[in-house]
Amino acid sequence: MSYRYLGSRGSGAPSWFFQRVTGIVLAIVMIFHFFLMHTDPASGHTYQAVLDRLSHPFWKMFDLAFVILGLYHGVNGTIGIFRDFEMKPWLRMGIYGFLVVLAVYFGVLGFTTILKF
Repeated sequence: MSYRYLGSRGSGAPSWFFQRVTGIVLAIVMIFHFFLMHTDPASGHTYQAVLDRLSHPFWKMFDLAFVILGLYHGVNGTIGIFRDFEMKPWLRMGIYGFLVVLAVYFGVLGFTTILKF
């Protein structure tokens, strides 16, 4: 079986690299989030505790970074899975468009929720 070389432009190397980078950063952020939320029962399990934490710019930026990285990592990974299948161009673009619309929706939802406080 012979394969046709398509060049490095469509290789997906930047996508692969950023998937690994966001995965590492998300793992670190999730560990930090886990210890923040679960070592002290009063740290964020009440509405007032969440309001107090989100009144500081650092925590807003932390949560916004968590949303951005999570959305990028999820959408990029899903697109990578669909990239492995041969599909008609209209179906591929429809799936990619749906994923982008979904990511924008959840991104706006996350941003408005975090920045509202």
